[in-house]
Amino acid sequence: MTGDAVTRLRPLVDMDLPAAHALTAALRWPYRLEDWAFNLMLGEGLAAERGGRLIGTAMGWRYGPEAGTLGMVVVTDAAQGSGLGRALTAGVLDMLGKRSVTLHATAAGLPLYRKLGFAGLGLLRQHQGVAVAPASFVLPPGLQVPPLRAEDEPLLAALDRRALGMPRQALIRALLAIAEGVVLKREGEAIGFSLLRRFGHGELIGPVIAPDVEAAWALIAVWLGSHAGRFLRIDVPDEHGLSHRLVAHGLAEAGTGERMVRGVPPQGDGGVTSFALVSQALG
Repeated sequence: MTGDAVTRLRPLVDMDLPAAHALTAALRWPYRLEDWAFNLMLGEGLAAERGGRLIGTAMGWRYGPEAGTLGMVVVTDAAQGSGLGRALTAGVLDMLGKRSVTLHATAAGLPLYRKLGFAGLGLLRQHQGVAVAPASFVLPPGLQVPPLRAEDEPLLAALDRRALGMPRQALIRALLAIAEGVVLKREGEAIGFSLLRRFGHGELIGPVIAPDVEAAWALIAVWLGSHAGRFLRIDVPDEHGLSHRLVAHGLAEAGTGERMVRGVPPQGDGGVTSFALVSQALG
């Protein structure tokens, strides 16, 4: 319960998705109903209901016993300032238990998350626009970027875990059912990958897992070339310095967010890094 006696918190269920989609549409968040359904299939959440009407949501995703992510915290304008956002967020944190929890905060959400014990990790930059193909792009010597195969799933999940320090096999499996993908290989050995799927207003590049920035750019450039003239989005951590290249290829910066964690940040085992997210909610 929140401070308002007529507001009820309960589990978020499939029947809530059209109303949840309406909440994000009102905020101009570019989620389709299908994107909401994908998130709920992989995670769990809370719904805030008042008078039979959905007025808020929050969701969480478990990645093994030690890590998780939090997102889709949405509250209607009429319920702002009532403590509902805090109640929803705290409720999902309770569901995630003692896990280290990461999220991507808007400027409006920063004060709340700081009060709940989250600390900043750095800036996230969202880029989107009509893609422009690289004028002349040549793969670095020794690298190949073949299309992924169904049997590559365990390999991709292992690379993802090395990069992020979280077991996300179920997420990778679900993505491969709806995404195109390429694998980065050096002398036949897989050293990275990137996926592209339908999302929001167009298509989204992510995740991008690679050993270094130039390899990551090779994995991104594949999609800029093959999908030139189409609306693409990608969310990249600021520290990798990819923003200027993305802007030069039609993907303008559309916003920023603060990457935050409560607890000890998950650590990969080195060798590969995450250069683009699956989404700001899923990490």
